[in-house]
Amino acid sequence: MAKAIDAAALDQLFLAARTHNKWLDKDVPDSLLKELVDVLKMGPTSANCQPARIVFVKSAAARERLKPFLSEGNRAKTMTAPVCAIIGYDLEFYENLPRTFPHNQAAKGWFTGSPAHAETTAFRNGTLQGAYFILAARALGLDTGPMSGYDQAGVDKEFFPDGKVKSNFLCSVGYGDASALMGRLPRLAFDEMAKIL
Repeated sequence: MAKAIDAAALDQLFLAARTHNKWLDKDVPDSLLKELVDVLKMGPTSANCQPARIVFVKSAAARERLKPFLSEGNRAKTMTAPVCAIIGYDLEFYENLPRTFPHNQAAKGWFTGSPAHAETTAFRNGTLQGAYFILAARALGLDTGPMSGYDQAGVDKEFFPDGKVKSNFLCSVGYGDASALMGRLPRLAFDEMAKIL
């Protein structure tokens, strides 16, 4: 039976963790990005479908490709982050189901005849994996800055030109400059967002 994690871990993942807009000039090694993916992929998805697809924009050339698609308010903070991850979802994730859901070889057929069902499943589970991405990054000592202010169609055409993957959101990754944090914004109370029946 699992035990509750300690207060320090809760702080690192949720309670003291913040969305960063300014970054320290400190490299995020490729090995850490690979570890991040190895951690996040262990989070559950329906039928183990694993639709998330991630492009780590790290090089100067890749940054220049991304830059024109960033909203004005997100441009500077994204361009100065050590890495910006494009969190996408694969519309044809079901092609992997014979391997990732091997005990039911009919699972691929749940999606091949219904593009709408496949897209809904890909988006829902890709979004879950995007949340796992943020938590995995924080667990590994990184800071994140998720955002949705960008030209989705432009990013998709530039980074996913075959049309099989769509972007969901962007997430800067690195070591945040805590001196630039804004005050934490209010959160809804329990009764405003939940009920126990």
